[in-house]
Amino acid sequence: MAASPPQAMADLESSAKRPSFWFLAFMLTLMLMLWSFNYVAGKIALRHLDPISLACFRIELAAVIMLVVYFSRGQRATLYGSDIWPFAYLGFFGVVVNQGLFTVGLNYTTSNHSAVIIAIGPIIVLLLARALKLEALTAGKILGMAVAFAGVFLLEAEQGSSRNSPFLVGDLITLGGTIGFSIYAVLGKKVAGQYDAIAMNTFNCVAAAIMLLPLSIRQGVHLDWRAVGWQGWLGMIYMAAASSVAAYTIFYWVLRHMSASRVAAVSYFQPIVVILLSVALLSENPTRNLLLGTALVLLGVYLAERGTA
Repeated sequence: MAASPPQAMADLESSAKRPSFWFLAFMLTLMLMLWSFNYVAGKIALRHLDPISLACFRIELAAVIMLVVYFSRGQRATLYGSDIWPFAYLGFFGVVVNQGLFTVGLNYTTSNHSAVIIAIGPIIVLLLARALKLEALTAGKILGMAVAFAGVFLLEAEQGSSRNSPFLVGDLITLGGTIGFSIYAVLGKKVAGQYDAIAMNTFNCVAAAIMLLPLSIRQGVHLDWRAVGWQGWLGMIYMAAASSVAAYTIFYWVLRHMSASRVAAVSYFQPIVVILLSVALLSENPTRNLLLGTALVLLGVYLAERGTA
């Protein structure tokens, strides 16, 4: 049966607004590269700035940039009063905990380790969803989790014992950031459908910036500004503008046009890209344990996401 004129017009408008497959693929690739280079930028910036200052300044600058972008738009989404509290805890988990602990953790581990730890994010999401009774654990998912955590254990045993790993503290801090983003991913579904990508990222970043403002002021007062080289400032600006602003805005936008599982598939490639970049730009040589651990983590995440009863 033919669609009614109003329905046909709505379908036409929806089709016209739907991005092409190739444009979506391009945006996903751009997001992947922006986030992958973020590890390199962070490592360079940490040579000039202490991790707390870098984390604070990155988030404050990202909020300023997002506000400029948000208010420069002719039509922009309005923040509902009932969503102030949700964006407060989303900004805390998705930005303060996620991006803050990522930055601090990167100071105490390698970019390779950090990328692999972050890759287990989908596993954490599954565990949280199970804890909230949103999803059942099947045999396939349990197997995938076991394989992934075996990969993490192998990663930490590079020096012979996981408890003596020089990167253990940094990896645990990074894991805390990954848990923060996983909590955000589960809780954010309640408001994600009501706001566009720019509004979502703006409200999250501004909420986080307000929370961190007292600490940011303290760090700014005690920082030796003249001792920070231009590479440090450039790295910080990249982390704010390219990662916190551009990559996350792309992430929110793509989620409106693709399923979360397909977007998450990009995470399989990130550790590989980061390893290649760290070899080329940071002289971080991958070990056998790192490569095998990475393979097990990615295989485990794949099995867990595809697991069936």
